[in-house]
Amino acid sequence: MAGVSPKLSQPTQGSTNPVLRVRLVFFLVLVAFFMDIIDASIVTVALPSIRTEFAASIPDSQWIYGAYAITLAGFLLLMGRAGDTYGQKKIFVGGLIIFTIASFTGGIAPSLLSLVVSRSIQGIGAAMTTVTAFAIFIRIFTEGPERNKALGYLVATLSGGFAAGAVAGGALTTFLGWRWVMFINVPIGIVAALLCQRYLPGGGGWLKNQHLDIPGALTSTTGIILLVFGLTNAAGVGFASEWTFIPLAASVLVLGLFLFIESRSKAPLVPLAFVRRGSVLTANALALVLTSIVGGIGFIVPVYFQNVLGYSAFFSGLLTLPPALIFFVVGGWGASRLVNRFGAKRTLLLSSGLISIGTILLTSMSPNGSAFVLMPGLLVWALGASIGFPAVNMAAVAGTRPGEEGLASGLVSTSSRIGFPVGLAILLTIASAFDPPAAGSTGASISAAGVVAGFQVAEIAASLIGVLGFLIALRLKDVKPSWASGNLKPSEPVPRGSVNSSVVLLTCFHRLRGLTSSSGSPSLLQLRALAPQRRIVSSWQ
Repeated sequence: MAGVSPKLSQPTQGSTNPVLRVRLVFFLVLVAFFMDIIDASIVTVALPSIRTEFAASIPDSQWIYGAYAITLAGFLLLMGRAGDTYGQKKIFVGGLIIFTIASFTGGIAPSLLSLVVSRSIQGIGAAMTTVTAFAIFIRIFTEGPERNKALGYLVATLSGGFAAGAVAGGALTTFLGWRWVMFINVPIGIVAALLCQRYLPGGGGWLKNQHLDIPGALTSTTGIILLVFGLTNAAGVGFASEWTFIPLAASVLVLGLFLFIESRSKAPLVPLAFVRRGSVLTANALALVLTSIVGGIGFIVPVYFQNVLGYSAFFSGLLTLPPALIFFVVGGWGASRLVNRFGAKRTLLLSSGLISIGTILLTSMSPNGSAFVLMPGLLVWALGASIGFPAVNMAAVAGTRPGEEGLASGLVSTSSRIGFPVGLAILLTIASAFDPPAAGSTGASISAAGVVAGFQVAEIAASLIGVLGFLIALRLKDVKPSWASGNLKPSEPVPRGSVNSSVVLLTCFHRLRGLTSSSGSPSLLQLRALAPQRRIVSSWQ
């Protein structure tokens, strides 16, 4: 019967002396996430060189990133639940191995098609490491200010990694060639595997005597892949094309079948009771809304800088540093303090308002304008996003119980991943529809004016989406944790049902890559259970 609770069993524990390894485990996680966000920006910088070598068109070359994004989004739910069932470490190790091998094959790719295939396999590996990284982080740090401080270090690390990736990508592509954008992952993956083989905490899964829901896994993965594929096509050819309409219609049918299967499964991949619990559904909807704005605006602004104003890719990259600094400071240290003090609901209301205001300010762009005119809007937009993503992830994993870490991580990661192509498809479709001067123009200036006019309407639409996010945030049940009000002493354990804020930063950047290990190291539960939280955190402060 649907809704039967699976049997839980404490993961197998390994060797002793786990407290001494907490600093190293946390460092390995930081390195993994740092390298992942670097890879995201490195590949983006290398795209023009790849397109030139393979003589690929712009629509064809978009699949270098699109194939990765599709498989990553499609496998998140499955791999999250697989980690709960078979052990997070096993999935984590396999994901890193797959990613490393695919990086090598991508580096030696003789054609664009083979490179796209390698990138799609990379996406599967990244999906495996993403959701298991969430669960590992949850298990290491219990709820409280210490976990939020660790989360701040993670956010700051990823923010710095994004900026460093743009520089590293340019250097690698210029001096060694674009193939080293792929090859650089190979030695990193090998070293990471060796270190994690020895030090990353081990242990089996929480869910015993239970196998994966194979029909649910097949339908959810297929449905999400069809959905993201259709949305990716919509960004280039619009919603009216058969390449968009057919995959989207098929995804609706397959995902409907998935819900039917889950409602009758004895061991569902995604228990519907979990989705209805607390603020899970509302927070996931808000995550999709917020990331859709980022997906669309994150495309429009660089195109405006380079294709309309004529800035170089290097200078356009430099213009992203002030917003990146906002993410580094506010996302790294300010967001968790706001949630601690005011709760997730009020933080998300503020975030949605700032995002809407910042997006409206971006409508000041003009064909002969300056990037600095947009800077106030970019900074306000970045401020709202930097506090919003941590808060929405806290709300999405509130009430997570043992054995649900991978499920909660996979669900919110999938929502956020889908948000990017949704926003890109909607805003680009709107921009194309409201581009009257470009339709019959012959002059470059008239065409640029049409592009800007379309972008401005798209930005107004993005601001309205932010208003929708504000309305959704009003429906959230506040998840301000009990320790924030002083009801618990710092050394006391925090109730299991409070906010799992460790997941916060991870979905903000959404393309996480992990490190791996195998047997012979202490379990995640042992790391947390055998040492008081204050002792654990003070060892790396």
